Parts: sequence; structure tokens; C-alpha cells
Amino acid sequence: MSNRMQYSRNTALRSACSRSVWFRPLIGLVTVIMALTPGWSQPVPAEEENIPYLVTFGNHADRAWGDDDFCQIFFCVLPKERVEPVYIRIFDPNTGGMFDEAKGSFNTRISFQIYGGTGCWSTNDAKNTDPIGNYKSGIELDAQTFGDEATYDDKWYTFGPFNPSEGELVPRLGGRVLKIVAEGISGDDGNLYRYFVSKSPNENLPVEGCNLFTYEYTFRLSDSKKSISQVYPYIDEETISVKVSNFDWDNDGSIRVFSLVKNGLPCQVSGQGSWLQQEFRIENEEKNTSLEIQFIKNSAKDILNNNVCITVQNQYGHSLPFFVIPIGGAPVYLPKILMRPAN
Repeated sequence: MSNRMQYSRNTALRSACSRSVWFRPLIGLVTVIMALTPGWSQPVPAEEENIPYLVTFGNHADRAWGDDDFCQIFFCVLPKERVEPVYIRIFDPNTGGMFDEAKGSFNTRISFQIYGGTGCWSTNDAKNTDPIGNYKSGIELDAQTFGDEATYDDKWYTFGPFNPSEGELVPRLGGRVLKIVAEGISGDDGNLYRYFVSKSPNENLPVEGCNLFTYEYTFRLSDSKKSISQVYPYIDEETISVKVSNFDWDNDGSIRVFSLVKNGLPCQVSGQGSWLQQEFRIENEEKNTSLEIQFIKNSAKDILNNNVCITVQNQYGHSLPFFVIPIGGAPVYLPKILMRPAN
């Protein structure tokens, strides 16, 4: 039986946001969120990202297959005004079948856990890019572990319902936060899957005003040549430089950084099973906006099943969030025009 059954559907958690100094206030972020149209969709990865799947490997996998720590954490921000229940749906949660990556015969089990309550997001360890310490902070609301059961192959599994009040109230993010932890607990295969936050248990119906984010993005690139995927780290007001780190790129094309003032700056790419980091200065115009990091596939080679990780940290070493729907929209480069007096 699901751990979810241990909790009353109507219980409201009286939790206050912990005053963590790990991640400074996202100045202006709430204002930007409220100014956006509410009709966001909640697939993860989002359609705008052009990423086929998230990926998590079993904890005995070779890291050279593209997963550095066998764990992926996403946070879901629900509008503080919402009172109706929500559901977290997972597509193809099992490890075995048409979409997953086998290393021999399938022997992998992946756990998916949903957390809410005080400390769900505000605990420092929850925002680490490595699963160490108290990264499973908060109150476990639901959990399920999947192996190679054919029942869940190419199908959706639904967690919930969740009362939005069960999330941690985080005023700086503009709502209440739930946490999704996917973790390989055995085996060496790759589990490819997607999420959708829905207002229905049986179909994907968007929750207006919802957004999701992660601090370390681990995903599968498209196999198609010339494909371009993109992710959107949010740059707050206090960031003056960022370190963009990528893992296990495997010579699969190029990585470029776009913003209001950066027009596709090249980013150094990592080799197999290794991290590579490059620092970029942040201009004033880029603060309180999203960067766009593009992954441009190698058009000359057939590179298949490439899984990669990416993180972005500020000058203090604090990880910045990748929102699946970019805050303020995808950035558009605006070249500065030099005005000269006429002769």
C-alpha cells in the first residue's frame, strides 16, 4: 500500500518557510511569475526544451553512461491561491521495455518519492546537486518503487491527490512547493521517464500557474542529427558570474549560451564520464532573467542514447534553478546599437 494512505486527504500542514541562507531571495521573481499568463503546461521535460526524456540509472551503473549520481530531484511550485487537489503523473516509470536503456538484462529498481511540509525545499541539502545529507527533507507524502513490471511500460502512473497546502510555503517562489525524488536503488540500467503535474488523476490537464525546476538536470538527448535542446537557468539579482558545468557530453556537438546580451557563446564540453566547468560573467541586463543553454547535436555523426547532466552555480558556489518554463520567457538577444551623430 502507498505511504500516501497514511495521511488524511484534508489535512492542512501549518508550515512556515525556513529562513535558509543557502539560496538568497529571488528578488523580482514572484513579480515576474504573477505577470505571466497563467496557462502554463506542466510536462517535464517541457515541449519548449525539446528533450525527449529524463533519465536515472540504477545505483550500480557505470557513470560513463551519463548519470553522475543516480538521483534526480525536481521541485513543483503550486500557486498559493490554489486549493483544489493536484496529481503528479509519471510516464513509463518502470525500467524495462521500449524506452529504457538496458545493460544486459533489466535488473534495476527506481524509487519515486513525493515530499511536502516544512523543509521540503528550504533545507540546504535539498538544493545540493549531489544526494548527500538530508536531501529527502520534509514529510513523505507518497512513494512507489518500480522494477521491470510490464504493467507500467509505456503507461502513466499517478501519485496523489495532494492538497496544495501540504507543500512548503515559499513566498520567494510565489507559492507552495512539493519535491519529487527519483533514485536508483539497485541495478545498472537507465530508466527514461517524464512527469506531468495535472488536476486529473487519469489524464494530463495543466494546473494553471504551476512551474517545476531542478538544480541538476539529467536527461536524454534526441538521436536526431541537427536537433537542438535547451534548458533555462534563472539568474537572480545577486549573481555576477556563473559556472556552467556539463557531464559526459561524449563529443555530441556543441553547447552554447544565449541571453539578452550573449549571442550563443560557446561552452566547453566534457568527455566521457567526466565533468567540465566554464565561467561566464553576468551583465546587469541578464539579472532577474533566464539564460538559455542550447545543446546542438553533432550533424556529422550518429551519436545515439546520449545522456548528459548540467548544473549552473553562482559566484558563491550556490546552485541556480532550471525552470522548465523559463521565467519571463526564453531570452532573445538584443544587440546594442551604437548611435552616432550625423555629419
